Amino acid sequence: MGQHSLIEWTDDTWNPLRGCSRVSEGCRNCYAERTAIRQVRSRYAGLVKSTPNGPRWTGEVGFVEEVLKHPLRWKSPRKIFVNSMSDLYHEKVTDEWRHRIYAVMEQASRHTFQILTKRPERMQTYLAERYGETRIPPRHIWHGVSVENQAAVDERIPRLLETPAAVRFLSIEPLLGPISDLPLDGIHWVIVGGESGPRHRPVQADWVRDIRDQCARAGVAFFFKQWGGRTPKAGGRVLDGVEWSEFPSRPA
Repeated sequence: MGQHSLIEWTDDTWNPLRGCSRVSEGCRNCYAERTAIRQVRSRYAGLVKSTPNGPRWTGEVGFVEEVLKHPLRWKSPRKIFVNSMSDLYHEKVTDEWRHRIYAVMEQASRHTFQILTKRPERMQTYLAERYGETRIPPRHIWHGVSVENQAAVDERIPRLLETPAAVRFLSIEPLLGPISDLPLDGIHWVIVGGESGPRHRPVQADWVRDIRDQCARAGVAFFFKQWGGRTPKAGGRVLDGVEWSEFPSRPA
Protein backbone atom coordinates (compact mmCIF):
# COMPACT_ATOMS: atom_id res chain seq x y z
CA MET A 1 0.00 0.00 0.00
CA GLY A 2 1.11 3.56 -0.62
CA GLN A 3 1.44 6.04 2.19
CA HIS A 4 -0.73 8.94 1.03
CA SER A 5 1.19 12.05 1.94
CA LEU A 6 0.06 15.23 3.67
CA ILE A 7 3.03 16.98 2.07
CA GLU A 8 1.42 19.40 -0.36
CA TRP A 9 3.90 19.00 -3.21
CA THR A 10 3.71 15.21 -3.51
CA ASP A 11 1.11 12.44 -3.60
CA ASP A 12 2.80 9.60 -1.72
CA THR A 13 5.95 8.87 0.21
CA TRP A 14 8.06 5.77 -0.32
CA ASN A 15 10.63 4.76 2.29
CA PRO A 16 12.82 1.83 1.25
CA LEU A 17 15.35 3.34 3.67
CA ARG A 18 14.98 4.44 7.30
CA GLY A 19 17.38 6.44 9.45
CA CYS A 20 19.66 9.43 8.95
CA SER A 21 21.97 11.89 10.74
CA ARG A 22 22.17 15.65 11.03
CA VAL A 23 24.40 17.67 8.73
CA SER A 24 23.45 21.35 9.20
CA GLU A 25 21.19 23.87 10.96
CA GLY A 26 18.22 22.82 8.85
CA CYS A 27 18.31 19.45 10.63
CA ARG A 28 18.08 20.82 14.17
CA ASN A 29 14.34 20.21 14.55
CA CYS A 30 14.02 17.38 12.04
CA TYR A 31 10.39 16.29 11.64
CA ALA A 32 11.49 12.78 10.65
CA GLU A 33 13.24 12.29 14.00
CA ARG A 34 10.03 13.25 15.80
CA THR A 35 8.03 10.87 13.61
CA ALA A 36 10.53 8.03 14.09
CA ILE A 37 10.68 8.28 17.88
CA ARG A 38 6.94 7.59 18.05
CA GLN A 39 7.48 4.34 16.12
CA VAL A 40 10.81 3.31 17.56
CA ARG A 41 9.67 -0.06 18.91
CA SER A 42 8.10 -1.24 15.69
CA ARG A 43 10.21 0.31 12.95
CA TYR A 44 13.08 2.46 14.14
CA ALA A 45 14.84 0.55 16.91
CA GLY A 46 18.54 1.40 16.73
CA LEU A 47 17.94 4.25 14.28
CA VAL A 48 16.69 6.97 16.64
CA LYS A 49 17.11 7.66 20.36
CA SER A 50 15.67 9.99 23.01
CA THR A 51 17.92 12.70 24.42
CA PRO A 52 17.32 15.61 26.87
CA ASN A 53 17.10 17.87 23.80
CA GLY A 54 14.63 15.69 21.95
CA PRO A 55 14.94 12.74 19.57
CA ARG A 56 18.16 12.24 17.60
CA TRP A 57 19.12 9.95 14.77
CA THR A 58 21.85 7.49 15.73
CA GLY A 59 23.46 7.72 12.29
CA GLU A 60 22.50 4.17 11.35
CA VAL A 61 20.39 3.45 8.26
CA GLY A 62 18.29 0.39 7.50
CA PHE A 63 17.07 -1.06 4.19
CA VAL A 64 13.35 -1.97 4.15
CA GLU A 65 13.01 -4.91 1.81
CA GLU A 66 9.25 -5.26 2.18
CA VAL A 67 8.45 -1.84 0.69
CA LEU A 68 11.04 -1.81 -2.08
CA LYS A 69 8.68 -2.86 -4.87
CA HIS A 70 5.59 -0.93 -3.77
CA PRO A 71 5.75 1.62 -6.63
CA LEU A 72 5.57 -1.24 -9.12
CA ARG A 73 2.18 -2.19 -7.65
CA TRP A 74 0.69 1.32 -7.74
CA LYS A 75 -1.24 1.46 -10.98
CA SER A 76 -2.25 5.12 -11.14
CA PRO A 77 0.55 7.61 -11.94
CA ARG A 78 1.56 9.72 -8.98
CA LYS A 79 4.28 11.95 -7.60
CA ILE A 80 6.37 10.01 -5.08
CA PHE A 81 8.71 11.59 -2.54
CA VAL A 82 11.56 9.11 -2.11
CA ASN A 83 12.85 8.51 1.44
CA SER A 84 11.05 11.13 3.47
CA MET A 85 12.50 9.30 6.51
CA SER A 86 16.08 9.12 5.28
CA ASP A 87 18.51 10.40 2.65
CA LEU A 88 19.25 8.22 -0.37
CA TYR A 89 22.79 9.62 -0.37
CA HIS A 90 23.56 9.16 3.32
CA GLU A 91 27.05 7.83 4.02
CA LYS A 92 25.66 4.56 5.40
CA VAL A 93 23.61 3.81 2.29
CA THR A 94 25.44 1.30 0.12
CA ASP A 95 25.60 1.48 -3.66
CA GLU A 96 23.90 -1.93 -3.74
CA TRP A 97 20.87 -0.43 -1.97
CA ARG A 98 20.88 2.55 -4.33
CA HIS A 99 21.13 0.23 -7.36
CA ARG A 100 18.02 -1.63 -6.22
CA ILE A 101 16.07 1.55 -5.51
CA TYR A 102 16.97 3.12 -8.86
CA ALA A 103 16.08 -0.11 -10.66
CA VAL A 104 12.55 0.11 -9.25
CA MET A 105 12.24 3.80 -10.18
CA GLU A 106 13.48 3.16 -13.71
CA GLN A 107 10.94 0.39 -14.18
CA ALA A 108 8.01 2.36 -12.71
CA SER A 109 8.18 5.12 -15.31
CA ARG A 110 4.46 6.00 -15.03
CA HIS A 111 5.28 7.74 -11.75
CA THR A 112 7.32 10.85 -11.02
CA PHE A 113 9.96 10.25 -8.33
CA GLN A 114 11.18 13.23 -6.27
CA ILE A 115 14.57 12.77 -4.58
CA LEU A 116 15.99 15.27 -2.08
CA THR A 117 19.40 15.19 -0.43
CA LYS A 118 21.66 17.34 1.72
CA ARG A 119 24.63 15.42 0.31
CA PRO A 120 24.76 16.52 -3.36
CA GLU A 121 28.40 15.57 -3.83
CA ARG A 122 27.50 11.91 -3.25
CA MET A 123 24.52 12.20 -5.60
CA GLN A 124 26.70 13.74 -8.31
CA THR A 125 29.23 10.93 -8.04
CA TYR A 126 26.64 8.14 -8.05
CA LEU A 127 24.65 9.47 -11.01
CA ALA A 128 27.84 9.91 -13.05
CA GLU A 129 28.74 6.29 -12.34
CA ARG A 130 25.26 4.97 -13.10
CA TYR A 131 24.44 6.98 -16.22
CA GLY A 132 27.78 8.33 -17.40
CA GLU A 133 29.11 11.87 -17.38
CA THR A 134 26.91 13.15 -20.21
CA ARG A 135 23.73 11.05 -20.10
CA ILE A 136 20.92 12.29 -17.86
CA PRO A 137 18.86 10.01 -15.59
CA PRO A 138 15.35 9.07 -16.76
CA ARG A 139 13.08 12.10 -17.09
CA HIS A 140 10.58 10.86 -14.54
CA ILE A 141 13.21 10.88 -11.76
CA TRP A 142 13.70 14.39 -10.38
CA HIS A 143 16.74 15.32 -8.29
CA GLY A 144 16.94 18.11 -5.74
CA VAL A 145 18.73 19.46 -2.69
CA SER A 146 17.47 20.78 0.63
CA VAL A 147 18.87 24.15 1.70
CA GLU A 148 17.96 26.42 4.59
CA ASN A 149 20.06 29.59 4.35
CA GLN A 150 22.57 31.36 2.12
CA ALA A 151 25.48 29.23 3.39
CA ALA A 152 23.69 26.00 2.44
CA VAL A 153 22.73 27.53 -0.93
CA ASP A 154 26.35 28.39 -1.67
CA GLU A 155 27.55 24.92 -0.66
CA ARG A 156 24.94 22.60 -2.19
CA ILE A 157 23.37 24.19 -5.24
CA PRO A 158 26.58 24.39 -7.31
CA ARG A 159 26.92 20.61 -6.95
CA LEU A 160 23.32 20.11 -8.03
CA LEU A 161 23.87 22.32 -11.07
CA GLU A 162 26.84 20.15 -12.05
CA THR A 163 24.66 17.03 -11.85
CA PRO A 164 22.95 15.95 -15.08
CA ALA A 165 19.20 15.75 -14.43
CA ALA A 166 15.98 16.30 -16.38
CA VAL A 167 14.46 18.25 -13.47
CA ARG A 168 16.46 19.88 -10.70
CA PHE A 169 14.64 21.31 -7.72
CA LEU A 170 15.20 22.97 -4.36
CA SER A 171 13.44 22.44 -1.05
CA ILE A 172 14.08 25.56 1.03
CA GLU A 173 12.51 24.25 4.20
CA PRO A 174 12.93 25.27 6.89
CA LEU A 175 13.80 28.71 5.57
CA LEU A 176 15.99 30.11 8.35
CA GLY A 177 17.20 33.41 6.92
CA PRO A 178 17.22 35.68 3.90
CA ILE A 179 18.55 34.25 0.64
CA SER A 180 19.37 37.16 -1.60
CA ASP A 181 21.47 35.28 -4.15
CA LEU A 182 19.69 32.15 -5.35
CA PRO A 183 21.34 30.63 -8.46
CA LEU A 184 18.38 29.55 -10.58
CA ASP A 185 19.88 29.02 -14.03
CA GLY A 186 19.37 25.27 -14.45
CA ILE A 187 16.83 24.97 -11.62
CA HIS A 188 13.25 24.05 -12.57
CA TRP A 189 11.33 24.20 -9.28
CA VAL A 190 11.65 25.85 -5.86
CA ILE A 191 9.69 24.80 -2.76
CA VAL A 192 9.74 27.12 0.28
CA GLY A 193 8.41 26.47 3.77
CA GLY A 194 8.70 27.67 7.34
CA GLU A 195 9.66 25.36 10.18
CA SER A 196 7.06 23.52 12.26
CA GLY A 197 7.12 21.80 15.63
CA PRO A 198 7.39 22.76 19.30
CA ARG A 199 10.79 24.43 18.80
CA HIS A 200 10.12 26.01 15.41
CA ARG A 201 12.12 29.05 14.32
CA PRO A 202 9.84 31.69 12.76
CA VAL A 203 10.13 32.62 9.10
CA GLN A 204 9.81 36.21 7.90
CA ALA A 205 7.45 37.08 5.08
CA ASP A 206 10.02 39.20 3.26
CA TRP A 207 12.39 36.23 3.03
CA VAL A 208 9.66 34.24 1.24
CA ARG A 209 8.65 37.14 -1.02
CA ASP A 210 12.24 37.66 -2.11
CA ILE A 211 12.60 34.03 -3.17
CA ARG A 212 9.22 34.14 -4.93
CA ASP A 213 10.29 37.24 -6.85
CA GLN A 214 13.65 35.71 -7.81
CA CYS A 215 11.77 32.68 -9.18
CA ALA A 216 9.38 34.91 -11.12
CA ARG A 217 12.25 36.79 -12.76
CA ALA A 218 13.98 33.53 -13.68
CA GLY A 219 10.81 31.78 -14.90
CA VAL A 220 11.13 29.03 -12.27
CA ALA A 221 8.07 27.29 -10.78
CA PHE A 222 7.47 28.40 -7.17
CA PHE A 223 5.64 26.41 -4.49
CA PHE A 224 5.00 27.88 -1.04
CA LYS A 225 4.36 24.95 1.29
CA GLN A 226 3.68 26.53 4.68
CA TRP A 227 4.35 29.30 7.17
CA GLY A 228 4.88 26.69 9.85
CA GLY A 229 4.34 27.06 13.56
CA ARG A 230 3.64 24.57 16.29
CA THR A 231 2.07 22.30 13.66
CA PRO A 232 2.72 22.27 9.88
CA LYS A 233 -0.76 23.60 9.12
CA ALA A 234 -0.83 26.20 11.92
CA GLY A 235 -0.02 29.22 9.75
CA GLY A 236 -1.59 28.07 6.51
CA ARG A 237 0.16 28.59 3.18
CA VAL A 238 -1.25 31.85 1.79
CA LEU A 239 1.33 34.42 0.69
CA ASP A 240 0.00 37.87 -0.25
CA GLY A 241 -3.49 36.46 -0.74
CA VAL A 242 -2.38 33.56 -2.98
CA GLU A 243 -1.63 29.87 -2.46
CA TRP A 244 1.45 29.40 -4.63
CA SER A 245 1.31 25.85 -6.01
CA GLU A 246 3.35 25.88 -9.21
CA PHE A 247 4.95 22.69 -10.52
CA PRO A 248 7.53 22.21 -13.25
CA SER A 249 6.39 20.53 -16.43
CA ARG A 250 7.35 16.87 -16.59
CA PRO A 251 9.80 16.56 -19.49
CA ALA A 252 8.49 14.65 -22.49
